[in-house]
Amino acid sequence: MNEEVEFVLDTTKENMDAAISHLEREFLKIRAGKASPAMLSSVLVDYYGSQTPLSQVANVNTPDGRTISVQPWEKGMLQEIEKAIMNANLGFNPMNNGDMIIINVPPLTEERRIQLTKQAKAEAEHAKVGVRSARQDANKEIKDLDISEDLQKNATADVQDLTDAYTKKIDDFLAKKEAEIMKV
Repeated sequence: MNEEVEFVLDTTKENMDAAISHLEREFLKIRAGKASPAMLSSVLVDYYGSQTPLSQVANVNTPDGRTISVQPWEKGMLQEIEKAIMNANLGFNPMNNGDMIIINVPPLTEERRIQLTKQAKAEAEHAKVGVRSARQDANKEIKDLDISEDLQKNATADVQDLTDAYTKKIDDFLAKKEAEIMKV
């Protein structure tokens, strides 16, 4: 195979991998019944005047499937962290016991599970758009290369195979996440 074509295929694979890893990060944020430190990944705390991710000012743990504990590294940050969790609008009610913040994660209602499933489907569709965009870019680059028509056809077919494989990966991730969300 031509070096230029291989370069285009490698670049396309990297772009599709990026779409998959973005999907995985987004899926971590979608809560599926059990508590996870990733649920608080979007929380920013006012740390001496600058917005800092919660994970950089406290330890976030899950002692069990229904509880998240936040242990700040500085006791003076307890109120700030509690306020930040409330302002993040995640639907949690943090409890401050003077030492750490404890968040009880309520079980999901059927309605909420359906909403989360829709959210997961939307994220999967975004990832598919990313994969199709990478395919489109690759096909455009292949067309612009100075190679024979047969090589172009083969390269385009390879790009389509990559696209199909990544789309199937996304569908598998989605099916797994939906099962996780709907499991009571």
